[in-house]
Amino acid sequence: MLYHAFEMQKSWLAGASALATAGAQVMQHPANPLGYFGGSPAFASALEVFAHAAAPRGKPRFDLYDTVVDGETVRVTEAVEARKPFGQLKHFKHKGTKDAPKLLIVAPMSGHYATLLRGTVERMLPGHDVWITDWRDARNVPLEDGHFDLDDYIDYIIGWLEHIGPGAHMLAVCQPSVPSYAAAAIMAAAKHKCRPRTLTMMGGPIDTRKAPTAVNQHATTRPYAWFQENVIATVPAYYPGAGRRVYPGFLQLAGFMSMNLGNHMTSHWEMFKHLVDGDDESADKTKEFYDEYRAVCDMTAEFYLQTVDAVFQRHLLPKGELLHRGKPVDLNAIEDIALLAIEGERDDISGIGQTKAALTLAKSLPAAKKKYLMAKGVGHYGIFNGRKWREEIAPVVEAWICGNGG
Repeated sequence: MLYHAFEMQKSWLAGASALATAGAQVMQHPANPLGYFGGSPAFASALEVFAHAAAPRGKPRFDLYDTVVDGETVRVTEAVEARKPFGQLKHFKHKGTKDAPKLLIVAPMSGHYATLLRGTVERMLPGHDVWITDWRDARNVPLEDGHFDLDDYIDYIIGWLEHIGPGAHMLAVCQPSVPSYAAAAIMAAAKHKCRPRTLTMMGGPIDTRKAPTAVNQHATTRPYAWFQENVIATVPAYYPGAGRRVYPGFLQLAGFMSMNLGNHMTSHWEMFKHLVDGDDESADKTKEFYDEYRAVCDMTAEFYLQTVDAVFQRHLLPKGELLHRGKPVDLNAIEDIALLAIEGERDDISGIGQTKAALTLAKSLPAAKKKYLMAKGVGHYGIFNGRKWREEIAPVVEAWICGNGG
């Protein structure tokens, strides 16, 4: 009933959003004399804020059409190079990619689409041949396509590295740090020719026992059975994945919004003031952020529950107890994959030390192949998006790739 209740609410809000949009347009129309008097501008702005907040959202697009390489603006072509039931491998091709380092960006499967990393992709495009994992909304995957869990996630990463070919580099943002690290170890143990030359992990929950955040505490203060009974829902009949058990994206979004509710309310208040003042450009920046932030997708129940159990409750990877297809994942097998761990000083999702732990766990890797970056004054989102990512963090990633096989 949880999913059905949400769908009913979404339908009602979609109608209310449409009415609010129409009302705002009438109030703001130049031919409407009432729009210039009293509280009409404020009322129209309030309607616009509500309409934007209540509007339904689908999967966003990357909309990356060009980049600048050596001072020249070149066209970027987005292509799907490989498809699997629960995701696809996207490739951003442009004139400068022929001899550029190959970079696989592993996007998180945590309720948002891969486009959340649009800023990450955009910044790395000029100097790299960029690929990204584009995960599929689980509610759109038919039951006959099978299940998807942490083992499958690791297999997808390995398969896509094989597709890209030898010499690639890998960058994992947040949640995929764990499966990416495991995939690197498995490929290293097998001396796989397509193992990545470098692995950069950004704000990832490698060892959540260190500086636990509210997210970590939420996962550990409740038993595994609670998550099974309270946050797993069945996809309704009118979606392709009807009958599939999932962790709904709307629950993940509600959790993230509630963590920083005051900040979100302030952002909307500022957007309202910008609209009243006629500062549409500033208001549009807030709208663009929430257009992406509120676009969410579902995860399969088995992947979500296994992640809660293995990563947040039993900490299997840092304990050396994580299994992949029944075989131990040996982090000591990593001997030549350069590791870069990046953390944000103000990260309230992955605490300080959780990602850095990856460097200690790779005991066979020489110290020269390990690097740590603490991004000052940066929160979780700022690690991979925004000015500090572009100007302070990305140059370190680029230098690390260049210094380790380029």
